[in-house]
Amino acid sequence: MKSKMAKKVIAASLATVMTVSLAACGDESAPAGNEASDSSAVESSAEESSAAESSVEEVASSEEEVSPYTVLTDENGNVYDLGGMEIIMRDWWSGDPAEPTNDYEEARDAYREWCQETYNFTFKQQAISDWGSAPSDFVDYATAGGEENYIFILREDAATTAAMNNGLMYDLATLDCLDFSEAKWSAGVHKLMSKGDSIYCMYGETTEPRTGIYFNKRLLEEAGIDPNLPYDLQESGEWTWDAFTDLCAQVQRDVDNDGVIDIAALTQNDAEFINYAVYSNNGDYVGMEDGKYVYKLESDETLEALNWAWDTLNQYKLVYPEGAEWDYYKQAWINGEAVFCTEGAYCAGPSAQWATMEDEYGFVCFPMGPQASDYTNVYSNNPVAIPACYDADKAWKLAFAYNLWTDPVPGYEDYEPWRSNYYKNFPDTEAVDYTIARMMTNGRVTYHGLIPNLDLGNDLVYSLLSSTVSEKVESIRDTWQAYIAEANQ
Repeated sequence: MKSKMAKKVIAASLATVMTVSLAACGDESAPAGNEASDSSAVESSAEESSAAESSVEEVASSEEEVSPYTVLTDENGNVYDLGGMEIIMRDWWSGDPAEPTNDYEEARDAYREWCQETYNFTFKQQAISDWGSAPSDFVDYATAGGEENYIFILREDAATTAAMNNGLMYDLATLDCLDFSEAKWSAGVHKLMSKGDSIYCMYGETTEPRTGIYFNKRLLEEAGIDPNLPYDLQESGEWTWDAFTDLCAQVQRDVDNDGVIDIAALTQNDAEFINYAVYSNNGDYVGMEDGKYVYKLESDETLEALNWAWDTLNQYKLVYPEGAEWDYYKQAWINGEAVFCTEGAYCAGPSAQWATMEDEYGFVCFPMGPQASDYTNVYSNNPVAIPACYDADKAWKLAFAYNLWTDPVPGYEDYEPWRSNYYKNFPDTEAVDYTIARMMTNGRVTYHGLIPNLDLGNDLVYSLLSSTVSEKVESIRDTWQAYIAEANQ
């Protein structure tokens, strides 16, 4: 049965079309200045209008004939029936569902309501775990063998990898209701969380744009540079490491000529800058080859990136005031103490980290390294898993429901719901049209977060600037190789 909302939309649309059509016919049949004809036309229009209302009611009562949705059936032609399952997708943040705020959200909710009615199930997303406990909660549940109808949202974590390696996740590759060649799986979580031909996690929703370079337009102008130059360079394919450091050299200034830099080129979490230098040069810390994790710290691409990041940060980063906290860079950026800041797209917005910033800013991808041919975004989406303690029938039904829940809304297949929110968050449209849109499609996954005991921050990037790159790499080489070998067992 179609949802009530869908019925109303169809009935209202038909009523509008038929009324407009009849009104047009009435106008054409009434000669000007003829009162008798006018009266006759009015009576005729009233009769036809009454007939039209009756027709609308008849069409509305048989709305299945004009349904925008496709009913899925089994090999015998029977509509799939999930038997009234109450399915909960567990996370650590969801509250009560928000009321729809636009046509798309209304259509999405109507479609989901129809799915639940048609296939006989209910579905909701609910906060049960917290961020820290989500992976271990899954392990405990899958080990004990719970009876609920849970789908788990997890995060990239060693405990998540251990759950996969220890057979606690259902092999999604065995479920014929999932087709991972579809565009909605493009974030690649199913590739990240796989072993050989088996797939243990999925993610079918809108991916998240991550880290890029913010730039202060006022400070660029004061340095005599077109404030939209980073966008122009990005669009022409010339937003490279060299172009970036050329700008850094131009914008870093000693305003009062006292020998101290007053406006720095860069401020950021240095670890984020270092990591994206690696990713932007087609580098990796850990790779995947033939179903095995591979040590990549000393690949040419990675070492080149680490050395470039080391040089750039030591030359252009903001010097913190004495006693400042590690995250002073956030306030420094808001204050206009630096021209560029490496941070995530989530920092922009009226309630986000840059909410109090008065200067207008732009946002571009991290510049390309010499070993790359395009800008990139590292996808970091939460893996979605089904416990292996469930039998095949139950696992199939849960996957079927999740697949429906994340499918494009009929009639909105090409709609990009994320755009409206980002337009609200950024002070210019170029950040969305040129950068966020590119990040949505130019993405890749990384594997180091899945290696138990490998701590990228403490092992490498937090302290990289305190020694040379070669010294740091040498100090962790054997340990990382041992971690990777253990993860491959």
